[in-house]
This record gives sequence, structure tokens and C-alpha cells, in this order.
Amino acid sequence: MITVFGSTNLDQIGTVPRLPLPGETVAGGVFSMAAGGKGANQALAARRAGACVRHVSAVGQDAFAQPALALLAKAGVDLGAMRHTEGATGIAMIFVDAAGENVIAVLPGANGAITPDDAETAMAGLGSQDLLLVQQEIPQAATRRALELARAQGVTSLLNTAPFLADTADLAPLASIVVANETEFALLSGRPESELDAAMADWAAKHDQILIVTLGGAGVKAIAHGQTLTIPALPIKPIDTVGAGDTFVGYLAAGLDAGLDLETALRRAAAAGSLACLKPGAQPAIPMAEEVDAALK
Repeated sequence: MITVFGSTNLDQIGTVPRLPLPGETVAGGVFSMAAGGKGANQALAARRAGACVRHVSAVGQDAFAQPALALLAKAGVDLGAMRHTEGATGIAMIFVDAAGENVIAVLPGANGAITPDDAETAMAGLGSQDLLLVQQEIPQAATRRALELARAQGVTSLLNTAPFLADTADLAPLASIVVANETEFALLSGRPESELDAAMADWAAKHDQILIVTLGGAGVKAIAHGQTLTIPALPIKPIDTVGAGDTFVGYLAAGLDAGLDLETALRRAAAAGSLACLKPGAQPAIPMAEEVDAALK
């Protein structure tokens, strides 16, 4: 089983012809709202990939809480450990331009109330047959405690380094598997993107981890136990890249939890991440398993 310990948001999305410069106003097109948050997105992706998933998070006691959880509940994600706090549910404010690129500001709301005690709840009873999936949209003390407990309990842990924080490099070595995009990994390793291959090899060897770096339309690279893998993305014309990374991570976790070898899990995750770029929004764009199967054929 996969336990996702992380954020839950309601995304507020505006389409614009182009992303505004600082201090500039750009007239937009359509406004919409959709369930989001990196933790919730990855939980839904893993569930749509076929995994048994439990999401441990927090929402507020406001009008945004129910729509933030609706797709997770419909998909059958276990929400039994979801905490309802005083105040607001977290939101993300997103602008998406005509090329599918985006800028995002996250207001954490209830996510900011998650504590190391919640990590204890998330990890209770987990063992070597389980997988923990974490990101960095909740307080780092809670994420760190979850990773420490995973290591102590023999649970495989996967850390997605988004959004990158000042202490990410200190936290990352606690995980079994690290997933970063190219920009995040340059910050993590302290080396330029032009030295990606060498930096990945050095990091993986030093920390004895599986290291995965996503490259957008160029696919994904991974190093595991000295073996290097390069997996292409599907050739697509993106409509909206919001949630593509979360889709990749959730599908990857599901593949590994199902016992797939790393290369097969990466191929499936890369295809799913590509398909997620073909629809607007985060959770609504996450493909179903049968769509990914069809694309891989």
C-alpha cells in the first residue's frame, strides 16, 4: 500500500495569453477551480494507476474542503486519517499561458498546521511491504519525521523535491528514492544543469539512493545501483503542464508498489506524465490506467 503524506489544495486557475511580467496586468480568458495540492495530486495519480492509496493530510472547515477532496473520495483513496482544522483549506493560484507554461503561488492554509504528530499517525503500522510518498508543501518538520520513521520501520520512501526549499539538500538523503526536476536537482547537487550526468552519478553513489531526474519533454533519467536509465517522454503538444510532475510521481510510486522493475515503472510514469499535459488542470488531467496502457502500445 502507498501512504501519501502531504498537501491538499483547491487550485484556482486562470488562463492568460502570456504570463505577466512583474507589475504588469494581462487580460485573461477562463477561470476555473480544481482539486490540487502535490500530495493529493500524487495520491490520485497512484490510485488511478491501480494502487491502494491512503492520503494523510489536512483541510480547513470552509467551502473549499469538500471540492478539494471530491476526486480522491470518488476514486477510492482512503481519507480516514484526513484532519479538519480551523481556518482555510490550502489554495494554489495558477496562471497558464497559451503555450501551456504556468506560474503558481501556493497559500498553505490547513497544510501549514500539519505536524510531526501527524507523521506518527501516517506511519503507524507501516512496514517493509509499504511505500511512503512525500513532497515539500507541508512543514518540513513533519516531512522529516515521516522519513525518519520510514527508515526506522523499513518502509521504502520516495521524496519529491518540489517545491525546492532551503533545507531540501539536508532532508533528501533520508529517502530511499529521490525525484527532482532538472532545475531542482541543480539546486540539490550544487552543480549546473550542464553537469547533470556526472552530478547524478556522484549524488547516487554518495547517498546510496535511487535518483530520478525529470526533464520535461526530454523524458527522464535515473540512476539505481550504478545503472543509468534514460526514458523518453511521449511526443505531444502540451496544453497545460500543471500536475504533469505529480502524475509522473504518483504513477511511478504505483508501479514500484506493484513490483514493476524500475525501467518499466519509469516508462509507465513518463507516459502518464505526458498524457497529463493534454488536458487543463491538475487532478482532472491525470490519466486513467487504461489510457496509459493504450499510449504505451
